Amino acid sequence: MSKTYSSSHPQSLMIAKVQTYTITELAREFGITARALRFYEDKDLLHPARDGLTRIYSTRDRARLKLIMRGKSVGLPLADIREILDLYSISGDQRVQLRTTLDKFRKQVLELEKQRDDIEKSLEELHKGIAWAEEQLNSSCFDEGASRNIEAYDAIARAHMDR
Repeated sequence: MSKTYSSSHPQSLMIAKVQTYTITELAREFGITARALRFYEDKDLLHPARDGLTRIYSTRDRARLKLIMRGKSVGLPLADIREILDLYSISGDQRVQLRTTLDKFRKQVLELEKQRDDIEKSLEELHKGIAWAEEQLNSSCFDEGASRNIEAYDAIARAHMDR
């Protein structure tokens, strides 16, 4: 269960309530493993406090994890996610972060569109191959000549896939 801690600033009498989370809570909330959270900590993306061996995640860590998961869901590399996250710490100007994020998102869109085009081309070739193979199997003249045709088609198909 998340906990709320009270802490007082030495120079004031104001008491702030701080929301914290355990590794189990965040793992469950985001549908990831505790190991993944420790990995993000090892990669310096999260910075939980410690109480002995127990990790105590802040609302800032939770927000960073949310951004990590969003970045991963669209295929951004961890290096790009780190760069976006680090801009929060470096600059108070969110415009810099938003411009960087926008640039990385646009590049990722281009990359995913290229991958989609490649997949569509591969699917088209596979559908042609399936139609051809079904036609060959259904033909009544499956003989030695058809066998050579299959070998020839196989060679052509392999050549296209190696591109």
